[in-house]
Amino acid sequence: MKLGIVGLPNVGKSTLFNAITKAGAESANYPFCTIEPNVGVVTVPDERLEELRKMYDSKKLVPTAIEFYDIAGLVEGASKGEGLGNQFLSHIREVESIIHVVRCFEDENVVHVDGKIGPLKDIETINMELIFADEEVIDRRIFKMSKEVKKDKAMKPLLEILERIKETLADLKSVRTMDFTPEEEKFVRTLQLLTSKPIIYCANVSEDDLIENGGDNAFVAEVKEFAATENADVVVISAKVEQEISELDDEDRAGFLEELGLNESGLDQLIRASYHLLNLISFLTAGPQEVRAWTIRKGTKAPQAAGKIHTDIERGFIRAETIAYDDLLAEGSLSAAKEKGVLRLEGKEYVVKDGDVINFRFNV
Repeated sequence: MKLGIVGLPNVGKSTLFNAITKAGAESANYPFCTIEPNVGVVTVPDERLEELRKMYDSKKLVPTAIEFYDIAGLVEGASKGEGLGNQFLSHIREVESIIHVVRCFEDENVVHVDGKIGPLKDIETINMELIFADEEVIDRRIFKMSKEVKKDKAMKPLLEILERIKETLADLKSVRTMDFTPEEEKFVRTLQLLTSKPIIYCANVSEDDLIENGGDNAFVAEVKEFAATENADVVVISAKVEQEISELDDEDRAGFLEELGLNESGLDQLIRASYHLLNLISFLTAGPQEVRAWTIRKGTKAPQAAGKIHTDIERGFIRAETIAYDDLLAEGSLSAAKEKGVLRLEGKEYVVKDGDVINFRFNV
């Protein structure tokens, strides 16, 4: 899972990236500090893996991971090549989802690219550049598709989709606000439009606001109100607090969060929101050699889930020995689960559920 962290210069984007990935990306109080995207890999916390490791006495534990891309700050005119616009747009095209960091704190020591704090203006600046870039893509596709329709009338429905998208962009709205049928959605995905990518608005607040008000302030309220128009998630964090958390070990981290009155870190919130946004779940495999989590989309059937492990397993799929994690934990061992009859044999049409512990039978 590749998530691109974007935002205007000096909104706390690279500070957040450094904190959640401990990657040590350069962070400074001037625009365009980040040019090439820094990449950090973060493992996804999953307490189920440790329990399975104990049960199977596994040699290795392998959690699933998320790649965070810290993408260069953007300014108005990026779609026309201003600033680092061309690099920004090409890098953001490569990620599956966008985390848009929005500055929701006052600090006279940290300059704002526009000279004043305004979350909605910040959001609009980036969204407009993505819309303008998408308009160029759609105009080219409409020109090409119009010629194809003259030769093949069956292409007309695709042209109509492109024209609907053009109208939405002309209204300065993102493609993610549109409704498509499942078949239409397949075609839209091939367009790789920037404004069709799922988005999380990450409201970066001061440490005081996070601790004293739970992160609520007038700026955050504006962000939440706008996000609702796009059915987008909002995660409220303090990049400074995340930086402090990142410097602690697991035991001290838990105590620090408790002192601040926080149930979880901003990173945990982002991971949870990302899974929800991208409709993701994890299934588990376990044995003496390793315990591992595998990320798939909700609705994935057993053979395709097996393909995440190896294409040969998908190709030669026979059955999936499956048990829910909670059932396995309750029985205490796989052999006890077999005796109780809670271990199931599932076929090709089985839809994998979050927390399924699976052993795939296959033959190639």
